[in-house]
Amino acid sequence: MAKDHDTAALEAVRKPVEAANGLPNAHYTDPEVFQSEARATLHATWAGLAVGADVPEAGDAKPLDFTGIPLLLLRDKDGDVRVFQNICRHRGMILVDAPRKIEGAIRCPYHSWCYSTKGALVSTPHVGGAGHNTHDAIDKNTLGLIEVRSHVWRDIVFINLSGDAAPFEEVHANLIHRWRDHDQPLYHGGADSRFTLDVSCNWKLAVENYCESYHLPWVHPGLNSYSRLEDHYNIESYGQYSGQGTLVYRQLQDDAGQTFPDFADLSDFWEEGAEYIALYPNVLLGAQRDHAFAIVLDPVAHNRTAEHIHLYYADANTDDGLRTANAAQWKTVFEEDISVVEGMQRGRSAPGFDGGRFSPAMDSPTHCFHDWVAGRLQAAE
Repeated sequence: MAKDHDTAALEAVRKPVEAANGLPNAHYTDPEVFQSEARATLHATWAGLAVGADVPEAGDAKPLDFTGIPLLLLRDKDGDVRVFQNICRHRGMILVDAPRKIEGAIRCPYHSWCYSTKGALVSTPHVGGAGHNTHDAIDKNTLGLIEVRSHVWRDIVFINLSGDAAPFEEVHANLIHRWRDHDQPLYHGGADSRFTLDVSCNWKLAVENYCESYHLPWVHPGLNSYSRLEDHYNIESYGQYSGQGTLVYRQLQDDAGQTFPDFADLSDFWEEGAEYIALYPNVLLGAQRDHAFAIVLDPVAHNRTAEHIHLYYADANTDDGLRTANAAQWKTVFEEDISVVEGMQRGRSAPGFDGGRFSPAMDSPTHCFHDWVAGRLQAAE
């Protein structure tokens, strides 16, 4: 698209919901737009990368690609989660190519330069010639791993690739306060409480779909049978997050009527209420009285997204069977969304589509997200 058309289109997106259009097709189908949009939305803000449970013990390391950038998620020797660029400072070689435990140092497989789990360059074999492990031109103090600014909240590892976003606690103070009742330990359910869905759509469509409850009667008839469309309400915090809440949350029970333990000291709202919020740009959150979940969206390409789903509980010792049943129930719900987000992705190849319109009553959380994306792009220009 020509730049002047881009500008007009973004202005149309930012109109009030009653008159706004959605983002144009190119924001879902054009690889170049995907990259420029990633810089404005995913790199310049606090984006979700992974969860702390991916590296549960000191020394655990997991290589990840984020919008094509090689990163290394690592729990250092003191138990702190860190994120580094997964490259040696010598010749740019990938350091870790599969999840593993770091025993001692991180060693480059090319020339054996070694780094501590805190990123310091500690060894440069033969750098000054055979048998000489130092050289005056190689200052180890300035050649440590490139650390990516990170912050952990609700076990989600957020990163700020540009390095210049305001502190996470400041940017997301509103949601932190809103969910202050849930500011307590979360226990990952383990192997049976994590799964990944590979979806053929742009990452934004997964966010847009999650924001609204409008589709429940047709896409989630089982869920809608007890948590009906009329039981839901919109959640909107322009520039930060949006989503939906329900006034009817039904706990899962086993054959004996047992449920998961509740989180401690929750307000009365959470007895039957629940909230589902998209924290911009790419983290989808669910909070209920007895468990929580996080979905970290990995924007693999302009038309492909990996949805990494993790379930958490108030107690580390939850019943295995109930936990497995809960994961299966949520997986069914999330899989029901795949056909619609992939259908919208295919629809974005229709040249006559102008981004669509919003129902002012039902789509305002989705419009809130579109407005945020458009605003980030305008600010970047």
